[in-house]
Amino acid sequence: MTIRVSVVMPVRDGGPWVREAVESVLAQDFGAFELIAVDDGSTDDTPAILAEAAARDARVRVLQPQGRGLVAALTCAVAAAQGAYLARLDADDVAAPGRLGRQLAVMEARPALGLLGSWADKIDQSGAPIGRLTPETDPHKLVDLLARTNPFIHSSLMLRTELVRSLGSYRAAFEAAEDYDLWLRVAEVAEVANLPEALIRYRWHPGNVTSRKEVRQCFSVRLAQHAAAARRAGRPDPAAALASPPDWTDPACDAAFFAEDARLYRVLALADPDTAPAGSTPVDLAPLLSPSTPLSHRERKLAQRALATLLRRPDLAGGTGAAELLWHAVRLHPARAASLAWRYFTGATA
Repeated sequence: MTIRVSVVMPVRDGGPWVREAVESVLAQDFGAFELIAVDDGSTDDTPAILAEAAARDARVRVLQPQGRGLVAALTCAVAAAQGAYLARLDADDVAAPGRLGRQLAVMEARPALGLLGSWADKIDQSGAPIGRLTPETDPHKLVDLLARTNPFIHSSLMLRTELVRSLGSYRAAFEAAEDYDLWLRVAEVAEVANLPEALIRYRWHPGNVTSRKEVRQCFSVRLAQHAAAARRAGRPDPAAALASPPDWTDPACDAAFFAEDARLYRVLALADPDTAPAGSTPVDLAPLLSPSTPLSHRERKLAQRALATLLRRPDLAGGTGAAELLWHAVRLHPARAASLAWRYFTGATA
């Protein structure tokens, strides 16, 4: 049997859900596929679950790249893929029975299409439905939207294998937004689309990358947008030399192409009070407090939380007093500022 589609499933400690994810692939009504499960250093029963599936079905291949992280797991799978198409599925999600066949038919009917996603039914940890994700499907709006945000559900995507390889696959510098960086590069050389059909069930839980690495993801989105802007302008990709995610706390970043972002994220990183600096050296608040600094919707939320940390840690705010911090909170989002002010003046922590 000629393998047409390589399903890529990176996993680390996916014991609660990986079996269901694997079975949803094996139950596809299209059979010319391989499932490449990349075990990225699991310490639970994930290796045993994958080994059992591989012993039972020869289409399952298990790779173990020594726990080097998600991007390394993805690039390992892309390099090993035998199919002309890559289909992504996260180890906590579930594919609809007709997913692979439906997407393959569209991709083969549209040779210019490089990337195809879909809608998704949203489920909770137990699998109960909690809504539907319906990203944009209008092809004329998708590319414009992609310049500002990620309009694709990674776990729903099918891509052309050789196209992904020719673009250099996923890049480690864009931690938590390595998918967005790749989609931007794909859209520069091929068409992209979303099907208005729920072809996966997307599981939402506290372990999702979006919830675990929110600050890093937002920074990586900015990094990807800067790199894309340079490419559109005909300049070399400034991120090509980055081998790992930048450390925005490193003073050397002040000379990098993302210097303004690094200065901003030294403040936005305070959104997580657990990682706030232990010392009392004030943080430069100018990038956040300037009305001219453009912030995305998600960054405005991070900014509110950073201001909350500064109200609790005046040593980090330098000479900026509580009244000014609260004023900037109002500027960013009046409704959330009211809650922030109430917590500050009442001493509430929740």
